[in-house]
Amino acid sequence: VQLQASGGGLVQAGDSLRLSCAASGRTASKYVLGWFRQAPGKEREFVSAISWGGRDTHYANSVKGRFTISRDSSKNTAYLQMRSLKPEDTGVYYCNRVTIPWDWGKGTQVTVSS
Repeated sequence: VQLQASGGGLVQAGDSLRLSCAASGRTASKYVLGWFRQAPGKEREFVSAISWGGRDTHYANSVKGRFTISRDSSKNTAYLQMRSLKPEDTGVYYCNRVTIPWDWGKGTQVTVSS
């Protein structure tokens, strides 16, 4: 499976962004998908995950209440709606299978200015 994250950009604190993760190669609908991010000089960290059916979601404490993960299996795509962005949300955002990751790809850059 190849994953392409998109939707990042440069925004101000308090703004919103919606990230998309399109899967190709084969369906990703049967897998738990997650969003991860990596800030400069830091390790990649978990942000959010969604079950294959979309019913169960999980969030890192740092984004809980501000981010919403969703997926559209018919489009083989996952989303991350980000609201009330903070400078500490800055980083490269990736999507991937939570259990055994596929190739991470390039991710999408999110930069939040104060």
